[in-house]
Amino acid sequence: MQSNNNLGLILVFLTVSIDYCLIKIDINMAEIREIDGSVLEGGGQILRMSASLSVLRKIPIRVMNIRAGRSKPGLRPQHLKGLEIARDICNAKLENAVENSVDVTFRPGKLTPGNYVGDTKTAGSVCLMLQVALPCALFSSGRTVLHLKGGTNADMAPQIDYTINVSCFFPKGGGELLVTIDPVRSLSPINMNETGQITRIWGLAYVAGQGEFLIKILKDMATSAERLLKSSVPGVPIDIKQIKEPPQNAVGIGSGICIFAETSTGCILGGSALGKRGVHASEVANNAVNEIVESIKSSACVDQYSQDQIIIFMALAAGKSRVRCGPITLHTKTAIHIAELLTKAKFSIENVNSNVNIIECEGIGMINEDI
Repeated sequence: MQSNNNLGLILVFLTVSIDYCLIKIDINMAEIREIDGSVLEGGGQILRMSASLSVLRKIPIRVMNIRAGRSKPGLRPQHLKGLEIARDICNAKLENAVENSVDVTFRPGKLTPGNYVGDTKTAGSVCLMLQVALPCALFSSGRTVLHLKGGTNADMAPQIDYTINVSCFFPKGGGELLVTIDPVRSLSPINMNETGQITRIWGLAYVAGQGEFLIKILKDMATSAERLLKSSVPGVPIDIKQIKEPPQNAVGIGSGICIFAETSTGCILGGSALGKRGVHASEVANNAVNEIVESIKSSACVDQYSQDQIIIFMALAAGKSRVRCGPITLHTKTAIHIAELLTKAKFSIENVNSNVNIIECEGIGMINEDI
């Protein structure tokens, strides 16, 4: 009789355990956060930022309708490699991550420092891969080294013109970026409300490839930029260097220009443009100058491209951040949407006038418990 009672207790225990396990499985499934990749700008930024915050906040995510707002929806090589780097640095489980996929699931694990390689094998932007990995590496338990291969100067992406081993140009690719990232305990809030006066403008015009015609393109870009800047921002020292990349340092043929403006309060604004077939060098220079002049005229502390890239760091910082910027871009609205979706950070935008806004954020104060 005693044995029958024991058997009954065992059966009850097994039944309760099975029910408990089923409940736990259901809870874990319910914890997956679904993110619509078609909202607002509908591009790769939604995927990159969602992956970073998934790693940091340990939130499993499913991103659907990936890059639905682009002419070729789905994962491109740089998006796929960005996801794979995020997977590798935290031992995550990544499902359905193949080129052109429009629906992926990402289940993060524990961040692990070390050396990681990401190679798009195309001219896919190394800078876009870095956008995924950088926030994650900052909260790892040790130094992270990223060796990223692809396009350093690619269209529709930030350009890299420092901290590189080899420059490369769209559409061939072959450039490399080596980044060493040491972790932090936490991020301090930023307060950038005073633009100050423009104290200097500098930059570089560059070409790569073979052919004497490139030298003329180089000179035309630099001189056109200097002439336009002197007219738009009089009385400010301007220095645009001309760089002809040696063959051993560059892959492919291309040209471009990057311009920077520094203010008396330490703000740095940027503008850039890539050369394209059929576009005169003076027009390329004009495009870059227009970008930086727009930021200067709006008395912004960050330019239109930095504007959305700082959102994730504002969300993670401890305390209130305030940043003065120009018109709010769709990329910035998207970044705020994702930050609020995956963190408890609260953003607000104060509209000063049609050209000036102040982004304010009460960050979550994320702490790196591993250092």
